[in-house]
Amino acid sequence: MPETILVVEDEPALQETLAYNLKKEGYTVKTAGDGRVALETARKIKPDLLVLDIMLPELDGFEVARIIRKEMTTPILMLTARDDEIDRVVGLEVGADDYLTKPFSMRELMARVKAQLRRARLLREELSKSASPTAHETLTFGNLVINITRREVTLDEKPLQLKPQEYELLVFFAEHKGQMLSREFILERVWGWDFIGDSRTVDVHVRWLRQKIEKDSAKPERIVTVRGGGYRFEG
Repeated sequence: MPETILVVEDEPALQETLAYNLKKEGYTVKTAGDGRVALETARKIKPDLLVLDIMLPELDGFEVARIIRKEMTTPILMLTARDDEIDRVVGLEVGADDYLTKPFSMRELMARVKAQLRRARLLREELSKSASPTAHETLTFGNLVINITRREVTLDEKPLQLKPQEYELLVFFAEHKGQMLSREFILERVWGWDFIGDSRTVDVHVRWLRQKIEKDSAKPERIVTVRGGGYRFEG
């Protein structure tokens, strides 16, 4: 069954071009020209991927991404006309998985689309395996407990709400306790070798995790920064 992609773009010519090329690759494509319609459509069809422009009428792409991320784990590939670091950081903050600056080639877009869909498939496979009655593993670090079987994390016996990539990053850290991990190594192992992004992605997700698992995120004791290297998980 072909995967479904929701393209949210208010420029008719670009929306048509994106839809045409994605359909040519075998995907089922739905489109929306503004933020409100995008939300309604996403809630209705539960797409496998959201290709989302930032500059939209009604609701901008940042707000759409923020709302979508609270309701579903659909990967989000954001599009912007500005090559601005602030835009990129804000996009990651609201839950985007990847970021593409206009103008871009269709070849680059397709590469990123395939990378995001591949990651989503692998995540579903891991979820399926963890649901198996034979799978069981719990990682405990004082008041922080990671239940691999149930994909749940608790702190002081209270459940933590982690985004899928936050959970994957925390588990990766936990499995490499005490080791210095470079940003590049983390990016490759957690996001995948075919992820097209940079180490800023790792920094943003580490900051999110620290806010949730550290006593004082400004003075982290669990995920410490190794100057000039990367990060080390102390447990």
